[in-house]
Amino acid sequence: MNIKSKSRGRLGTFVPYALILADIIVLNAIFLGLLMTIGKTFTSHEIKVLLLLVNTAYLLPVRMSFGIKNQRHVAMERIVAKALEMVAVHCVIFLALIAFLGINYLPWEFFIEFYAALAVVFTFLWIVTRKIVKRYRRRGRNYVRVVIIGTGSTAGRTANELLNDPGFGYNILGFFGPEDILPVIPDGRYLGPIENLREYMEANPVDEIYYTIPGNDEKMLNEVLTIADENMVKFNYVPQLSRTVARAFHLTHVGGMPLLTAHYNPLDRVTNRAVKRVFDVAVSGTFLLFSPIIFIPVAIAIKMSSPGPVFFKQKRTGYRGQEFLCYKFRTMKVNAASDTVQATAHDPRKTRVGDFLRHSSIDELPQFINVLKGDMSIVGPRPHMLKHTADYSRLIERYMLRHIIKPGITGWAQVTGYRGATTELWQMEGRVEKDVWYIENWSLLLDLKIMVKTVTNALHGEENAY
Repeated sequence: MNIKSKSRGRLGTFVPYALILADIIVLNAIFLGLLMTIGKTFTSHEIKVLLLLVNTAYLLPVRMSFGIKNQRHVAMERIVAKALEMVAVHCVIFLALIAFLGINYLPWEFFIEFYAALAVVFTFLWIVTRKIVKRYRRRGRNYVRVVIIGTGSTAGRTANELLNDPGFGYNILGFFGPEDILPVIPDGRYLGPIENLREYMEANPVDEIYYTIPGNDEKMLNEVLTIADENMVKFNYVPQLSRTVARAFHLTHVGGMPLLTAHYNPLDRVTNRAVKRVFDVAVSGTFLLFSPIIFIPVAIAIKMSSPGPVFFKQKRTGYRGQEFLCYKFRTMKVNAASDTVQATAHDPRKTRVGDFLRHSSIDELPQFINVLKGDMSIVGPRPHMLKHTADYSRLIERYMLRHIIKPGITGWAQVTGYRGATTELWQMEGRVEKDVWYIENWSLLLDLKIMVKTVTNALHGEENAY
């Protein structure tokens, strides 16, 4: 048995605990700091009781905090979501403890200030500490030592994903399996046939095993799993999925049988849809309330630039493939090809005012009307012309998947390099891939991130916006 395998790369086991300790220090500092501003004198006993309760409210759900702090590959918006979730859970537990003990010498304003400050500081703290840990790992510290069972294409893809970001902190020791099909990856080491695994594990510290061998060799799988258990090493089974379906899957069960369900969509949940809709209505309603400040001068400029209406209405493909009228400021001279031909960089149909409106994304602002009506969301896959939907649905796999949620004014594809005309098929394929990723990874914080990037890109000016 490999006792050394317990020791993860250079104090790596203690990193989550160090981050939790930082949380506790900040939590107590904020609490005591605000307590001093109340203008009331507390006895030492009262302060001790309050500190005990405020720390208990953190330590009871600490497993939730520990889980996210121990994950090596996690999106930053999920970090923010978990930080805010931790604050919300703390609030519920702390208030429940105070009510149960009948403590009534803290004003309600204190709790508002405390949890507002805690939400801001915890969010900032978790982001900063995550970046520090990733930098620490990029320097070769706090690593996880990995061996991969298998030498085929799945083994190579697994290794490349683990090595994709040095901040994940994975150190691949090597591969076990047939030598003749060893994958080509940076620093790939062949450690021998699988029969050598037990001897290697007894002589070398290993933290995780990734099993990637295809087929139904249950004897081999059970043997590797037994070796992992004997050496107290985490065992990961990598499903044999084709590269064409390498995407987010949702693990479910039918009785005792596990299932991997494709097309996982967080917006299938009623609560998530409600949150997104409330957010859409609140933002679009607020914007439209003040929209005359922008709409009136833009309308005047459009009417002066060329004859025709201020708004351009076009049928586009929306939620579940339904057609809807999408609103935009008119940026072109009235023409017969507006519903079939995309705009190009030097399109002669564009007016001078229209060129500015497109480049600054102001032409999209009337779509807040579509959002308020319920045809669109603020963030989602961009709605395409009916002709493009008909054409690309025949050419691109999973194209219609982008319609299982409402289209958006802006989207993940648009802020990650896939805005503008799609003159080549690969460009639309890339856009669809980004749209599907967004659908499967939706969160309100991801929407906020996309909105911020959209505004930032618009201020800087986008060369693909034409």
